[in-house]
Amino acid sequence: MKRVFFFIIISTIIGCKKNEPKPVQNHSDSLTEHSVKNHKPEISTSKEESVKKINDEILHALKTKNYKHFAEFIHPEKGVRFSMYAFISVNEDKNFSKADFIKYLPTKTVFTWGARDGSGDAHQSTIKEYLNNWVFVKDFTQSSYTLNAFQAGGNSLNNLKEIYPDTDFTENYIKPVGKNNELDWNTLRLVFEQFQGKYYLVAVINDKWTI
Repeated sequence: MKRVFFFIIISTIIGCKKNEPKPVQNHSDSLTEHSVKNHKPEISTSKEESVKKINDEILHALKTKNYKHFAEFIHPEKGVRFSMYAFISVNEDKNFSKADFIKYLPTKTVFTWGARDGSGDAHQSTIKEYLNNWVFVKDFTQSSYTLNAFQAGGNSLNNLKEIYPDTDFTENYIKPVGKNNELDWNTLRLVFEQFQGKYYLVAVINDKWTI
């Protein structure tokens, strides 16, 4: 009888342990643990770093004549304006949409880009000729760089900040070489605007000493 009673008690204890509810893991705790293990710190890029990187990519594209890559930086809505000198003429400077730039790039179509200082003669050339012979007249990959600051200025009116008041611009400046060439400097300015969180090119401006 004692053995039967003892067997009943043991069976009852085992049954209770089997039916004991298991601890439930908190879902939020699981997510937190997973997030901690898999979280990678975000790399924040400053405006200065972003613009400098794009500036250098554009200069490299111009130097290597990779104009299709250059086209990737053209503003999707405003296109890109080319100004022969520091003075920006909204009505006379050539402005291309990205589509038109790509369309006319491989062609022999001649455009009038402006008037040469001194003679007043119209400067006419294809897109490739203008980029190669006027825009990248010097190796600007070896230039002095500044963001939103002018390093040089000639006798041509500089109205960049009036035409593009809420933009960022870079200046790539090549100083004169030799004591007797004080006026033989060149500057290439690139103007950028943000669109959907990215910087795009809206203007390419050359500057140098003019007569």
